Amino acid sequence: MKKLVLLLLFVIICLACSEDQDDNPQPNLIIKLNFDPNQQRLDNLGQPATVPDGNAAQTPVVQKMSANYIEFAPTATTLLGQGEIIYEGAETNAGGTMAIDFQQSIFAGDDEVFLSIPLNQVAAGSYEWVRVSLAYQEGDIQVLTENIGEVTGRLASFVGYNNYITEFDLNGSTITVNDDVLQGFWAFEALGFTTQGQAPEGATTVPNPLFDTSPVPQGSCVVTGEFTTPFTLTGNETQDVTVTLSFSINNSFEWTEVNADGKYEPTAGEQVVDMGLRGLVPSVSN
Repeated sequence: MKKLVLLLLFVIICLACSEDQDDNPQPNLIIKLNFDPNQQRLDNLGQPATVPDGNAAQTPVVQKMSANYIEFAPTATTLLGQGEIIYEGAETNAGGTMAIDFQQSIFAGDDEVFLSIPLNQVAAGSYEWVRVSLAYQEGDIQVLTENIGEVTGRLASFVGYNNYITEFDLNGSTITVNDDVLQGFWAFEALGFTTQGQAPEGATTVPNPLFDTSPVPQGSCVVTGEFTTPFTLTGNETQDVTVTLSFSINNSFEWTEVNADGKYEPTAGEQVVDMGLRGLVPSVSN
């Protein structure tokens, strides 16, 4: 009888503890992605930029994106890597040199959650800037062909510093690589046909308004954005905090013009020169 009473007391205590835990869940830091076609188009220095003469551009419909690194920086003079690093993606040297492991990347679409971690894993403090090392983006673009006319195709853009890829699915077509590819590698699918290419070295735009005080390595694709007001964590938060990373896709797909008609015509010899996102604006909500 005593054993039965003790067992019942143990069960009651466990249930009470479980209810207390449910009533006091641990808050999370949630990172969401947003792709804004109307956000200002910036250059590498974070200044407003127009499309250069001789080139043309269009705004893609971004379907998903992946990042390899996210860091909160307290001030404009905080060097890369010296802030609060909240995410680092998988890397590998399977291709011969250290590279982003594309097969282990995580992805998110427009207004989707990219990352969720307990807030107690993030140091309390005030952060003015966020840095995001972009790795991959995939979206739809318009292509003008000689025989069919204008068609919609799916573009995969590898904008990370170096990317190890075995294979990936692009709109139902399998693209096999089994090697490292540098920043600017791309693949395109339309009507079941695929093609691949490589943008010129250093051509991918990576906006960094802190170029003078906190530069980033060439080819790293670390985009930098400023919070409107400093993002402050006290360490005593009881609710989830969401940081939305809004990226400018305003005319972010750019090519050299052969026929000056504003249409991307690869069969006419027009070459992709830039696929970089054109700015970052972070915001915070509870």
